[in-house]
Amino acid sequence: MKRLAGKSALITGAARGIGKAFAEAYVSEGAQVAIADINLEAAEAAASEIGAGAYAVALDVTRQDSIDAAVATVQKQAGGLDILINNAALFDLAPIVDITRESYDRLFSINVAGSLFMLQAAARVMIAQGRGGKIINMASQAGRRGEALVGVYCATKAAIISLTQSAGLDLIKHGINVNAIAPGVVEGAHWAGVDALFAKAEGLAPGEKQAQVAAAVPFGRMGRASDLTGMAIFLASAEADYIVAQTYNVDGGNWMS
Repeated sequence: MKRLAGKSALITGAARGIGKAFAEAYVSEGAQVAIADINLEAAEAAASEIGAGAYAVALDVTRQDSIDAAVATVQKQAGGLDILINNAALFDLAPIVDITRESYDRLFSINVAGSLFMLQAAARVMIAQGRGGKIINMASQAGRRGEALVGVYCATKAAIISLTQSAGLDLIKHGINVNAIAPGVVEGAHWAGVDALFAKAEGLAPGEKQAQVAAAVPFGRMGRASDLTGMAIFLASAEADYIVAQTYNVDGGNWMS
């Protein structure tokens, strides 16, 4: 029996990387999955690649009308909404004295407000349906502790951990489980961009920062998107019905809590 058979899921920022890997894993477990992304063309390409069970939805998490329209599309397309993964996020870095209000506002708008109001819209639908649901937020090891150059991003992910706790405690009375996944360093297009920012800030050669962080992971390598899919499936399944307001580290041993 597939663990997500008959379930309807919406995954934000799912046109590539971790979000796309989650979508592929959910479809393989029987779910119908909305690939929600600000880049609709990329979302359509991802859905086409995944095949039956996946479909594209336009979504800008900084706009309430876009959030509401995406959720309405999922309701119409799949007959409801059972699972949300808040995966859309943005990264930036700067020394504390160089942080700009523009960068701060952008990161908090996408990473925190975007997650909150997506969660809210999904929860309203799940409550109205009366059959509970699962909401999974994407935190990070960056939310567990600060970093000298990553103050704003770390703060947004710490906020996600706190929001997960508050929303989890509030929504469980409706049968909605809210939990989070905290990845460590995950290779892919996202980390290529992160490496480039660190190279500029620290005067490193391209790829040097990535090699440094990979060498520091106790497991012996950086994570891969496929390392996270098992936790994402578990938290969306009936096996996690008694788990409330938790954030799980999936980081190769970088952080213990």
